[in-house]
Amino acid sequence: MKRVVVTGLGAVTPLGNDVKSFWDGLINGKNGIDFITHFDVGGFKHRLAAEVKGFDPLSFMDKNTARKTDIFVQYALSAAIEAMEDSGLEGNIKSDELGVYFGSGIGGFITLSQEHEALLSGGPRKVSPHFISKMIGNIAAGNIAIKYGATGPCICPVTACASGTSSIGEAYRAIKHGYAKAIICGGSEAAITPLALAGFGNATALTDSADRDAASLPFDKRRSGFVIGEGAGALILEEYEHALSRGANIYAEVCGYGSTCDAYHVTAPSPQVSASSKMISDAIKDAGEIDPSKIYINAHGTGTKLNDKTETAAIKLAFGEERAKQIHISSTKSMTGHMLGAAGAAEAIAAILTLKNGIIPPTINLLEADEECDLNYTPNTAVKADIELALSSSLGFGGHNACLAFKNCKGEK
Repeated sequence: MKRVVVTGLGAVTPLGNDVKSFWDGLINGKNGIDFITHFDVGGFKHRLAAEVKGFDPLSFMDKNTARKTDIFVQYALSAAIEAMEDSGLEGNIKSDELGVYFGSGIGGFITLSQEHEALLSGGPRKVSPHFISKMIGNIAAGNIAIKYGATGPCICPVTACASGTSSIGEAYRAIKHGYAKAIICGGSEAAITPLALAGFGNATALTDSADRDAASLPFDKRRSGFVIGEGAGALILEEYEHALSRGANIYAEVCGYGSTCDAYHVTAPSPQVSASSKMISDAIKDAGEIDPSKIYINAHGTGTKLNDKTETAAIKLAFGEERAKQIHISSTKSMTGHMLGAAGAAEAIAAILTLKNGIIPPTINLLEADEECDLNYTPNTAVKADIELALSSSLGFGGHNACLAFKNCKGEK
């Protein structure tokens, strides 16, 4: 089996449109949630979101290309470009050895909504010929592959809110088993639309708070639902020897991946937590014995009533209750909102940088402890810690569970 390492990172998030600003925002407890500006929220009960701000697709593509791509593709391309530049991989790998695994939970939701309105208002001739190629969920992966001439495997995992994590995990397996030397992987989402807001809201998934500092409240007793976010995260995974041979900077080694399904309910997590616990156990089975005080988990932590107590129970089952209480945990969704299919990719970056920098991002606005969420969720302020193992976990509608494990790369150049 091949060893797999991370050699590049890229991000577009509600905290900033590159990795540095994203990380600075996390460790400083910056709140990326505010009132929606993408459209008029008059008549909507839910008016908060974590929007990407100041994003300019024309900084990396021309107007014609921008016109033909949905913003979820633009986010994905921006993050992928940053990750590739960070890695120095371009020009140092054969095209058939480079793959793309890039997921999205929803795909081109903005395009879908716009073109449906065009159909209703003007008839079939008003629908853009670019509609399908802008909207389909795999098209971010396809555009990234086209940009970099990546003729290796090109896959778009769709596992709802676990899509970004699943993409990275499946890319890890592909390199580990020799199907590619390097893969551009991650997730992207741009679904802050009237239709999505109404749909998630009517499903009672969204918080009913109108206070940006009391909206996304993972593990807090006051939590009432998630805040919808958007953006993209991209990682360059590379076979260790290939990275070493070209003198690449190595952020971390991928040391495990767990993927399970609750097979219980289309939206609610299973209260039995056997599958969600197993995803963690599978991810850490090759990590070896590690002091729990040197473990960090970037939790899914959506701020919904069911998720947070279920995730707490899953962590306890996977590690044992006493060990679980020593682990450093946080939910960065308290700052970014829930980036849906992009969440797992952005949170994997957060986990890697926590491992590298020894700083635990906080769960901000965690003021009232919930008796059923009684682990160390790093309330309100970042803390320094010596971390040897970092996990990032995601749970998605349909019962999809995925967890990634990262450690420092021994033998790193």
